[in-house]
Amino acid sequence: MLPNDSQRPDPDALLAQVQAQEQKAARGRLRIYFGASAGVGKTYAMLAAARKLLADGQDLLVGVVETHGRQDTAAQLDGLPVLPLKAIEYRGKILYEFDLDEALRRAPPLILMDELAHSNVAGSRHPKRWQDVEELLAAGIDVLSTVNVQHLESLNDVVGGITGVRVAETLPDTVFDRADEVVLVDIPADELLRRLKQGKVYQPQQAERASQHFFRKGNLIALRELALRRTADRIQDDVQAYRVEKSINPVWKTGAALLACVGPHAGGEHVIRSTARLASQLNAEWHALYVETPRLQRLPAGQRERILKTLKLAQDLGARTAIVPSADIAGAVVEYARGANISKVIVGRGRGRALARLWQAPPAARMASLAPDIDLIEVGLPPADAAPRRAAGDDADAPRRPARHWRYILAAGASLGTALASVPLQPYLDLANIAMLSLLTVVLLAVRLGRGPAALASLVGVACFDFIFVPPRFSFAVGDFQYVITFGVMLAVGLITGHLTAGLRFQARVASHREARARALYEFSRELSGVLQTEQIFDITKSAIERAFRARATLLLPDDEGNLQAANGGEPLDIGIAQWAFDHAQAAGTGTDTLPASPIFYLPLIAPMRTRGVLALLPLDGAQRGRWLLVPEQRQHLDTFAALAAIALERVHYIDVAQGALLQMESERLRNSLLAALSHDLRTPLTSLVGLAESLALSRPALSPAQLDMARSLQSETVRMSALVANLLDMARIESGQVRLNLQWQALEEVVGSALRASGPQLQQHAVQTQLAPDLPLVRYDAVLIERVLCNLLENAAKYTPPGSTITVAAGVHGQFLQVTVLDDGPGLPPGREEAIFEKFTRGERESNKPGVGLGLAICRAIVEAHGGTIHAQPHTPGQGAAIVFSLPLGTPPAPPEIELDDANDHETGKPT
Repeated sequence: MLPNDSQRPDPDALLAQVQAQEQKAARGRLRIYFGASAGVGKTYAMLAAARKLLADGQDLLVGVVETHGRQDTAAQLDGLPVLPLKAIEYRGKILYEFDLDEALRRAPPLILMDELAHSNVAGSRHPKRWQDVEELLAAGIDVLSTVNVQHLESLNDVVGGITGVRVAETLPDTVFDRADEVVLVDIPADELLRRLKQGKVYQPQQAERASQHFFRKGNLIALRELALRRTADRIQDDVQAYRVEKSINPVWKTGAALLACVGPHAGGEHVIRSTARLASQLNAEWHALYVETPRLQRLPAGQRERILKTLKLAQDLGARTAIVPSADIAGAVVEYARGANISKVIVGRGRGRALARLWQAPPAARMASLAPDIDLIEVGLPPADAAPRRAAGDDADAPRRPARHWRYILAAGASLGTALASVPLQPYLDLANIAMLSLLTVVLLAVRLGRGPAALASLVGVACFDFIFVPPRFSFAVGDFQYVITFGVMLAVGLITGHLTAGLRFQARVASHREARARALYEFSRELSGVLQTEQIFDITKSAIERAFRARATLLLPDDEGNLQAANGGEPLDIGIAQWAFDHAQAAGTGTDTLPASPIFYLPLIAPMRTRGVLALLPLDGAQRGRWLLVPEQRQHLDTFAALAAIALERVHYIDVAQGALLQMESERLRNSLLAALSHDLRTPLTSLVGLAESLALSRPALSPAQLDMARSLQSETVRMSALVANLLDMARIESGQVRLNLQWQALEEVVGSALRASGPQLQQHAVQTQLAPDLPLVRYDAVLIERVLCNLLENAAKYTPPGSTITVAAGVHGQFLQVTVLDDGPGLPPGREEAIFEKFTRGERESNKPGVGLGLAICRAIVEAHGGTIHAQPHTPGQGAAIVFSLPLGTPPAPPEIELDDANDHETGKPT
């Protein structure tokens, strides 16, 4: 292997990097001018940069810039090409927004988009301006934009807690993080307050209010700190990405990250707590690392459990924990620190014996030698552990000691047996070949039994070789000094060979475990990729978890109300603990801080959209129950299984939702087609029948009274049938989008009067009252359709109230809406059906002899919502009948044309104009 093989880039990583660069080359670049608050000069800096680029010959376009009346900012805008804004009508008002289509058509190399977190008016292609910017970037257009720190989604609640003001317009942090460049625009708080007083931030009235609320000095200082820290975090990510891209190995001391080294001794918790305090003082992130060597892997169970608890403590205190298998502690620590760009390593004070220090340098000294650019901080021993002592947990696995003793006995016996078996071969073999047989035995014992037994076998082999084969035989005396060298070489080769073989055995076992975990995840994800039912996910997850973790597993899934349901025939579970884990999205049960006495581990299945259920595990090994959950790699492995299961559950859920939506859409489409076909085919003959019925009643000679009654009945039924068909046709037209609103500014009184006249035949047996406010404003609506709404409401009121009842039409202004109410004093609506009656083919009474097919209110809702309004039924109150209320948005009517004085005089005198 070449010396620099460890630094050679991964070919897969290089390929992924090349592909990412190709995608990035086809995409526009985004530069964000970032500041702590309004008024720091973000827009000014953006416009100044644009003017410089324009002077250098760069073609650009101003998409949208908000000057907020600031003269200095407006002056920077002069001379820059500006894209005209797009006029959008919203609730009777004309608002102006960025014209995305025109910008894409013109395709400038660079465009300016102020206020990236801005919310677009309803009717725009995207609800947010940052989504417009994403489309511009995808088209290869570079963008300059601005953002305040309070608009970042992750800091929105933090800023709200500081200032007492929660902004509604937010920007996902992913958009900010994906920006190609972030320019921090920063000024001191005192300077910003001075600018505010000078009117350079807001107009005088706004500035006075802002200085009393948002623009307080303490708020500005806190916002400035947040902006600086967020910018520093982004720069740290950029530095790390650059180091990875360029394969830079030395540590750059740009951050204050800490690495705590956890060892097998009892002082590990003291190192963790000391590092946590130091990280808190430095406001830095920190890591906790445990390097597991072959010797440490054979520690007693008590010591291993203490190490795992120490790592769990580090994780609870906010550290990133990791266990790295390696035979070289110092090398593994240095490699981890350089990979994470950690400049400070925290180690505990060594307790090694002086004799051991002569044989091997302590890990801290080797770290200093391997990485002189890394700072090493040594933590003193806690008072209780100042004197070296044997930990109580070291004897926790006394039952395992005999097994270790038998391994040593077996190693000594194997070495002695090899020597005895070689005695008959002495006439045929040289002493060197017999020595090779002894070394072969040492190698085999190192593979099977480990380093310690191999070392003992090496000693026993040298002793047997001297006693049995070297003259004088059957004596430890040495007749020739060269055999002393032979003994020393044999012993050294045996010890070194046993050490290396045991290390390779350890690394092979670690690689085997990693391969098994990767294979289990691959098989699990492959099996989940093709499932289409929840029951399949349940079975696959259960079997995969049981194979990988030697634990019985089951899934608990919620019902429609969010209550977990236990599977039949499963383990006896505590639904209360599982429900807590589901509601709080946190693990509970054994191995956690929440109800650790429970023998079952409850892990929530957290998907991207919501928590999809709970995974319950019961470890099979009662003595080791919960211990494996403390191992960070095991817990991460389990979390990955749970995430895959949760994503599969969410995918199946949305497949069901999509299938249901598709079925509903197809049903609606088929029903609308049938309605349209029937209404068109029936309308012409029904119109003819209405005309024939009217002609029959007026025919000559006059009909007899009985015949006249029959003719009039035929006429009324034909008219009713024609109205039903008209409703069907109108519903089909509205849902197909074929209705175009003829919006005009007009008074409501006119359409109310025409609706009462049109509904006269249905209202003959009822008293009708109107309660219209005298100062109703003009409203912009389609008179024909709103008249249809009132006619349907009046017809419903007359249909479901007894003769002689009173129907009232009231109207008044409520906030920004004109509210119209049709009220009767009949029996009222059935309880709980206030919303259902607006659905298609739904009637007020389920089984009734009243005519109709249940489309009148559905048509009313479609028409009102097309006008931007709302319609609802008020809940029933004793002594009052049904009340249907619909609202239409108010607007600003156009001012009436002014007649000039000269023209008025001309009209008065009769002169021609």
